[in-house]
Amino acid sequence: MAQIKKILVANRGEIALRVMRSAKEMGVSTVAVFSEIDRNAPHVRFADEAVCLGPSPSSESYLKGERIIEVCKNRNVDAIHPGYGFLSENADFARKVEAAGLIFIGPSARSIEIMGDKLAAKNAVSAYDIPMVPGINRAIDNVTEAKKIAKEIGYPVLIKASAGGGGKGMRVVEGEYELQEQMERAISEAKSSFGNGAVFLEKFITSPKHIEVQILADQHGNTIHLFERECSIQRRHQKVIEEAPSSVFDDKRRQLIGEAAVKVAQACDYYGTGTVEFIVNENLDFFFLEMNTRLQVEHCVTEEITGIDLVKEQIKIAEGKALEIKQSDLSIRGHAIECRVYAENPDDNFLPDIGTLNTYKRPQGLGIRVDDGFEEGMQIPIFYDPMIGKLIATGKDRNEAIARMTRAIDEFNISGVQTTLSFCKFAINHEAFINGSFDTNFVKHFFNPDDIKMASESQEEEKIAGAIALMLLTDSTTVKESKLDTQSRNNGKWKQRAYLD
Repeated sequence: MAQIKKILVANRGEIALRVMRSAKEMGVSTVAVFSEIDRNAPHVRFADEAVCLGPSPSSESYLKGERIIEVCKNRNVDAIHPGYGFLSENADFARKVEAAGLIFIGPSARSIEIMGDKLAAKNAVSAYDIPMVPGINRAIDNVTEAKKIAKEIGYPVLIKASAGGGGKGMRVVEGEYELQEQMERAISEAKSSFGNGAVFLEKFITSPKHIEVQILADQHGNTIHLFERECSIQRRHQKVIEEAPSSVFDDKRRQLIGEAAVKVAQACDYYGTGTVEFIVNENLDFFFLEMNTRLQVEHCVTEEITGIDLVKEQIKIAEGKALEIKQSDLSIRGHAIECRVYAENPDDNFLPDIGTLNTYKRPQGLGIRVDDGFEEGMQIPIFYDPMIGKLIATGKDRNEAIARMTRAIDEFNISGVQTTLSFCKFAINHEAFINGSFDTNFVKHFFNPDDIKMASESQEEEKIAGAIALMLLTDSTTVKESKLDTQSRNNGKWKQRAYLD
């Protein structure tokens, strides 16, 4: 059993800070790495040591695996935490880390490889009686064969890239007339994005919910789940709002999907933290989608409802320690919602809005958590994902969590860039969100940027009207007080009369 004394965090921004804070509480020292543009970033200043990897583009800095390993050797580092994104799901990097005599705080390279390929993942879990979306479990490039399979499955079908994620290499096909064109596009995009053009077909569920389960597994065969997260509010197949637990699952269905997630982890001998993703239809039947072999962006809502520090658990598992938590120890405590604060313009199809944080004032108060990696005056660089941070609200129940999140969004003061906060406020107060009937088509079906514009303009008009009313009231009061002062200066009653007026 190894003892980790020093961790290099191979990441940046909020997740780098998140990992370092837990490490510090455990008495573990940290090494930050950074690109030239991140030289003055909060995670660099927070760490015990910091090393520049190179120029700003990630290909010349945060993706330089060999350079990161070299830094570890020079700084007597014991382990590498990859965070999420960048090298976190790179099996080759995990293998090289271990070959260098270092600990990779994550699963084995084999588990990453299996679950990083959607077809391999499907084949791995097929023997575990886990519900699967109807389709084929092998790559296909023959259009004639694809048409035959699509006819058997029934349109609409979904063409999916075997490698990668984030919505790339995915095409919905409504009928045979467009199958060939969409298949060629999906293959081309998959090759360009992942270097792997393999695609497969499965039935497209038209009104799906995206629900995932957090799992923890040690290196001694113990695996537990930490309940589910609802992640259906998305744009461009990427999540914006997450919550835990799901508002539409009862205890029985929660247990079933949790048990299925544990089986998925066992199918690839998984250890560490991981997330098993499911697609859920209108009848609340769930089907295995994929597994993310890392800490998720939205892990915070699971921490809030369970009280478990997932980063600390990752570190202890990497040291070879057995889980101290049993499934029977876990219970759901309240409700948590997370809004991702992206530097994006919801009015312009959520396009990135790069600029300077002229104003950056975080919300405060009971039940509010902000995980971020920026400060006022910093620039949002064009080289990386435009996420500024994550706003998390926790309440005794879902209604309180929504109310707290609404208040916190109003209190979050950001200027200099457009953000997704206005969209998030719109979404969590929409009837479909409140009653739980929403699905991954929420933006398509309900979001009209003009609604936010009008609401914003109305609020601005209310502020102006309120300011004018206050000014008039102040002027009026001043006049009254002046008269009272003149009339009562000599009898000592001014204060009393002014107050009573």
